[in-house]
Amino acid sequence: MMHVKSTRRWCCSALCALAAAAGVDQALAQAQQAAAAPLACGQSTLTLPAGFCATIFADDVGHARDLAVGSDGAVYVNTWSGVYYAGSPTHAGGFLVALKDSKGTGVADMRQRFGETVQSGGHGGTGIAVFEGSVYAESNDRIVRYALTPGSLAPKGNAETIVSGLPLTGDHPMHPFVIDSDGALYVDVASATNACQIKNRTLKSPGIRPCEELKTRGGIWRYDARRANQVFSPAQRYATGLRNAEGMAVDPDTHAIFVTQHGRDQLHNNWPDLYLPEQEATLPAEELLRLQSGGDYGWPECYFDAGQRQLVLAPEYGGDGGKTVGECANRLEPVAYYPAHWAPNALLLYTAGQFPARYRGGAFIAFHGSWDRAPYAQGGYNVVFQPLSDGESSGPCEIFADGFAGAIKDPEHAQQRPSGLALGPDGALYVSDDVHGRIYRITYSPGPAGGAGGAGSTATPCPSADAPAGPVAAMNAKPPEGLDPNAGAGVALPVPKGATRAQVALGNRIYHGEVGEAPCAGCHGSDGGGSPLGPSLRSHRWLWSDGSYAGIRNTIIAGVPDPKEFRSPMPAMGGAQLSTAQVQAVAAYVWGLSHGVTMQTH
Repeated sequence: MMHVKSTRRWCCSALCALAAAAGVDQALAQAQQAAAAPLACGQSTLTLPAGFCATIFADDVGHARDLAVGSDGAVYVNTWSGVYYAGSPTHAGGFLVALKDSKGTGVADMRQRFGETVQSGGHGGTGIAVFEGSVYAESNDRIVRYALTPGSLAPKGNAETIVSGLPLTGDHPMHPFVIDSDGALYVDVASATNACQIKNRTLKSPGIRPCEELKTRGGIWRYDARRANQVFSPAQRYATGLRNAEGMAVDPDTHAIFVTQHGRDQLHNNWPDLYLPEQEATLPAEELLRLQSGGDYGWPECYFDAGQRQLVLAPEYGGDGGKTVGECANRLEPVAYYPAHWAPNALLLYTAGQFPARYRGGAFIAFHGSWDRAPYAQGGYNVVFQPLSDGESSGPCEIFADGFAGAIKDPEHAQQRPSGLALGPDGALYVSDDVHGRIYRITYSPGPAGGAGGAGSTATPCPSADAPAGPVAAMNAKPPEGLDPNAGAGVALPVPKGATRAQVALGNRIYHGEVGEAPCAGCHGSDGGGSPLGPSLRSHRWLWSDGSYAGIRNTIIAGVPDPKEFRSPMPAMGGAQLSTAQVQAVAAYVWGLSHGVTMQTH
């Protein structure tokens, strides 16, 4: 469903795009279409509008984050390790990957790795760009530059540091960036916390006022891409109030900077007296923002409520469940907004001529998918398109590419999660996946050959940003005869001393969100086997207790605000208002998981 405000902002549910600029060169468009004839569409299972074809350009390149394409068609990818992929082995060689299709088959036949390695202390990164004959990349706490050598795919020399000292602590250590044609380098320095609370992600912990974190986090910083050895400091802050602006793009005509905002988490979990359980899945909206120098976009004091179509005061700063606007009336609102917890990781403005005219000047957003809609069905895991005109939304958004995740959309089971977007010189759209490192190349050709696997489909409208959460997914998505190989295991789990089999059975229901609205499965996996967000509960390796029934119970009560090995903190009481009896039941179930027949050792 679409809503319009007086500022011509359309209330979209998944993506906003810049509208087509006038005067597209038709000859160039025809040449780009001819050069992009679809090749081997059958290898891709993505769902696309009619006429589009997705081929697998490369596979297994590592946890591919952002990517960029040079003028010669070479594709450069930044890959990442670290706590987000805990337990996943790191590839050999450098974290940066250079790919090229030298034979015109639509598949990369040349692959070279470069940059820092695990052995040299590297952890990879997210941001990457090609600018004035060099590859710029995020590496640990730096943005570095590698000069490209004519005739060579990967750079040969050492990296030159452009900016150093970028913050790496807390919830959001990544640093995506963009460079405009004047050489201005805009870097996202996301927040260290969820909502700048005194105690991060903790039940009813108030916000710090003023939020000292905003001096060095939660904003966009601006540097000179042509100047080496700059050092991060508060002085270069360009815009503030941005919790996590991972998707970034520059309008080449106006130099306007657009970013996507990951909305905050845990409104119901941390403030159950103010928000209903289903509002954990439906608030707040994700956002597309047009940046202004010195602009304040509201975090942490404000969040965007799609139902009210406005910024409202956060509970940590005196908010009352969305009724009060307060100081948020003076903060900058989004150009468009989308369903909660879809996780917009990448933004691209389409400026080429290969795609049909309605896409030109528009934007694509890669929605990575999240966890915080649990126990309700997750959303995102797709690429979405929507037009803009003069920096404002000009029409309804649509799901452009879907099918990345496979049968189940959640962090534990998703086969792929779109993370980066890039535009090729021929007008092809590249999409990266950070689960298994697949790179898709999407092209357009009118006629029966277009579409995913040659079978085109019509565009799918986005769901409304304020659509209800729907039923609890755990009760519907995991039948004993269906997708979960361990379904029904709860009845056979061992029982800890001091508990009963009935408590283990109740703990099973609480863990899967059927009772108490706890989001346990969202981080630890529906079968307790772990995910990128939380450790396996089916092992004897305990990070925060001795693994006893009492130790597990105490960890659930206290939460884990600062994980040792994983990226996402665990809120106290399992992120819900569990009763003492419910905590004991969950602890009994988790103990049973670690002592069951499917136990693994690490």
